[in-house]
Amino acid sequence: MLNFAVMKKFVLILSVLLAGAGSVFAQKSKNHNFEINRNLEIFSDIYRQLDMYYVDTLDADTVIGWAIQSMLRQVDPFTVYYSEDNMDELKTMTTGKYAGIGAVVRFIKKEDRVAIDEPYEGTPAYKAGVKAGDVILTIDGVDIKGMPVDKVTTMLKGTPGSSFVLEVRRYGVEKPLTFKIVRENIQLPSVPYYGMLPGNVGYIVLTGFTDNCSKDVRRALVSLKEQGARSLVLDLRGNGGGLLSEAVEIVNFFVPKGKKVVYTKGKVQSANVEYTTRKEPLDTVMPMAVLVDRWSASASEIVSGSLQDFDRALIVGTRTYGKGLVQTPREVPYNGSLKVTTSRYYIPSGRCIQAYDYRHLNEDGSVGTVPDSLTRVFHTAAGREVRDGGGITPDVTITSNDTLPSMVVELAVNDVVAEFGNWYVAQHDTIAPAASFDVADEDYAQFVKMVKESGFTYNKRGRELLKLLTKTAETEGYTEEAREALNQLDTIFKGNLEADMERNKKEVKLLLNDEIVRRYYYQKGGIELRIREDKDLKKACSLLADEKAYKEKLNIKD
Repeated sequence: MLNFAVMKKFVLILSVLLAGAGSVFAQKSKNHNFEINRNLEIFSDIYRQLDMYYVDTLDADTVIGWAIQSMLRQVDPFTVYYSEDNMDELKTMTTGKYAGIGAVVRFIKKEDRVAIDEPYEGTPAYKAGVKAGDVILTIDGVDIKGMPVDKVTTMLKGTPGSSFVLEVRRYGVEKPLTFKIVRENIQLPSVPYYGMLPGNVGYIVLTGFTDNCSKDVRRALVSLKEQGARSLVLDLRGNGGGLLSEAVEIVNFFVPKGKKVVYTKGKVQSANVEYTTRKEPLDTVMPMAVLVDRWSASASEIVSGSLQDFDRALIVGTRTYGKGLVQTPREVPYNGSLKVTTSRYYIPSGRCIQAYDYRHLNEDGSVGTVPDSLTRVFHTAAGREVRDGGGITPDVTITSNDTLPSMVVELAVNDVVAEFGNWYVAQHDTIAPAASFDVADEDYAQFVKMVKESGFTYNKRGRELLKLLTKTAETEGYTEEAREALNQLDTIFKGNLEADMERNKKEVKLLLNDEIVRRYYYQKGGIELRIREDKDLKKACSLLADEKAYKEKLNIKD
């Protein structure tokens, strides 16, 4: 029997998604409005008939949910519908807050269970004594064996102040451990690290543009200046963006009041907004570099692009993602929300850095990008050439040849690294400071032994290609002629584990160092360890140390 309440809910939601709650998506063409109404009526009738006549009972939320998601895939990947059940996800994305225990979890295949991967310092999990590597047995008496990560995560979250009992198995401890944990509002750190580097260089890592993150950046900047910082590196690598308003606040720390940082243009008048700096800055002269990579997007590109357009900072790294679209949350019926792309943004030089054209796909269905030959030239305040249409191109591009061998990449996602972490912690009560820690050779030998005993295999892609090549040789009748060559390739792709572990020892130890340091010093320690081998950061610092070269690159006149 047709559930008319569910039907009404769907029609209302779909009407908002397609018709856009009245004037937002209003079209001048009467024919366009007719097409909307006609297609909504057809869809509604098809679902009604499926519900009445289809041989099996349909689940309305599932079927119509698929329809909504399929529709949204036709626009861009940033326009997303959040049902009432998923509103926490949107809240966490924009505010960086959620109610839970404050720990990252991962699935351990051998255990068929979820384990604690990393508790955040100062959170309920940390205060209760939960450790990385603890395998979860039960949550409030419910056995979680076989449960996927998302379901376990939902069970760990809850109302602030509510409590539950967590039972875990810890390596080297005979009996299970139980912890009573009180859930709290967790604020994910937007600035997990800041500190002083050699040469009086201040260093700030910003991981996301969540609500009030600018206050964290401000505190870090003030503290670094008090410690004697004479130049600054702002690290936006891997920062996928967030709130536009927070990006403007951060730019305002470094440029004068009254400067237009970004403006947006959309279909309706309300989407056309100018954002200017409204406060007196903290520092407009300190030499500054901004680190970016291909995962720096959206608000990260507003900050880096604006500082580039104002000639206020050197941008160092690789070209950014190229997301010049702005999303606005809009309410939909039944307590849901639609995060919809409402405008494009333009930074001070007038350029839009959107790289992908989601409305005009390539013939193979892939998303088209603006070729470099079709990008337009704009100019910074000092007259330097910059371009639109493809992210922020750094002032100093760093090309890396540090391609990791497949063995190291596959080890990074293998459970044996976490198992080694469990073993190591059981053997060592303390370790050296994060910045100087290095796994000893004898401990590395133990890891090699554990890898061999785990049955770890690698070069998976190579072996898959070899199978395809072998099959092709059989199909084309070249089996005998190709046999010797195929056997040689088979030997190569099987690899020699001990030899490869020795050959790639430096890279593997970096992986192990990170695993161990985070067990003792948490997220901050992991960053302190990374700084030691960070070539991009070292390059930025060397640029800041050379005053003449710095001014020449920014076209600064004395």
